[in-house]
Amino acid sequence: MEDALFSAAAGFGATMALIVAIGAQNAFVLRQGIRREAVLVVVLICIVSDVILVSLGVGGVGALVGTSPEALTIVALVGGAFLLCYGALAARRAFKPAALETGGPETGGSLRRIVLTTLALTWLNPHVYLDTLLLLGAIAAGHGGGRWAFGVGSVLASVIWFLVLGFGARLLSGFFRNPASWRVLDGLVAATMIALGVTLVVSA
Repeated sequence: MEDALFSAAAGFGATMALIVAIGAQNAFVLRQGIRREAVLVVVLICIVSDVILVSLGVGGVGALVGTSPEALTIVALVGGAFLLCYGALAARRAFKPAALETGGPETGGSLRRIVLTTLALTWLNPHVYLDTLLLLGAIAAGHGGGRWAFGVGSVLASVIWFLVLGFGARLLSGFFRNPASWRVLDGLVAATMIALGVTLVVSA
């Protein structure tokens, strides 16, 4: 039970660290929340997409590398190197913070356009596949039989983040427009990513 809770906490922390970075998807969700326009639809699309991607990463990549020590070593080294680079970039952003812009693509109030825009920002982003299929899958594989608990924690982080970002947008918009706030967030992201990266490299 303790191992499962540890794996779930690890999945929650890793996903939260990845998901809070400034990006087009977060900016769009925040913008829709501020406008109070199809917020539930946008949030649900983001959450369901993450559930699918995390499941594929944990069940596919995680299971595959878990059956091969050599593959696990290679993926751990690649994932660790990526995390260290990711952490370094986050640290750089912390020293040169920028406010989150909520301009984004115009949707014209059309539900169809909002849905298509959300899907495009989610599924046409190459980083999402690296983050969820490879990176989270590799980290989950390191938890062995607890990889699905890791996946549950990862999905929980996604659900909480998008619900807060979408429905709490009016309260959070000022916070996210403040560069100093992103300095703190990026600092936490950098520390988490570097710690995870070192852990992966050492475990390899």
